[in-house]
Amino acid sequence: MQRLSRKLALRLGVALHGVEAGVAQATLPRFASSAPGLVIQLPRQILNPGRIHIGRDVKLGPGSVLRAMDAYPGGWLEHPEGRHRSQTFAGEVHIGDRVSATSALQLIAHERITVEDEVMFAANVFLCDGLHGYERGDLPYKYQGIFRVAPITVGYGSWLGQNVVVMPGVNIGKLAVVGANSVVTQDIPPQTIAAGAPARPIRRWDAASERWQDARG
Repeated sequence: MQRLSRKLALRLGVALHGVEAGVAQATLPRFASSAPGLVIQLPRQILNPGRIHIGRDVKLGPGSVLRAMDAYPGGWLEHPEGRHRSQTFAGEVHIGDRVSATSALQLIAHERITVEDEVMFAANVFLCDGLHGYERGDLPYKYQGIFRVAPITVGYGSWLGQNVVVMPGVNIGKLAVVGANSVVTQDIPPQTIAAGAPARPIRRWDAASERWQDARG
């Protein structure tokens, strides 16, 4: 009897997974590009899909957030008496072919975030091309608007590890690796392994020897 119950539970789980996947596909919004082969698992948050460009065979795990921002603040960040800084934006997100993310990828663009082909994201990676204002220390920061907006680019074939944060204006070169829990505040050269908070190069690929070489010192 227990064996039969386990088999039924397994079959039910498989069936429910199939239903969820079907719902996820059927409820995808219309993006700025056709995005053939796109999968974004549930749950997800998508803002202004008409300004989000997605290539072929992109696979994003559950909890992903894609926002092409058009205004700040919104909803619960507004001051109840209107004492907040209001701004408008024309943010765009560009995702290349065969980009993958384990889960909880967040791309929040006030100007532009570009992710080139074949990029791999681990879980809980955060990219935002603007910062909450902190020009004044005597006002709540959520009412000071967004500042220091600058585009972000993640180069071809790169790999960003678990819990990586990428700050505004950063360019990550092609085939770079960013280690888990890193905060990227400056550009990362191509074919470089970087880690830390702030992230610093620790290895560089040497084409002559076909080996990773120490980038420190």
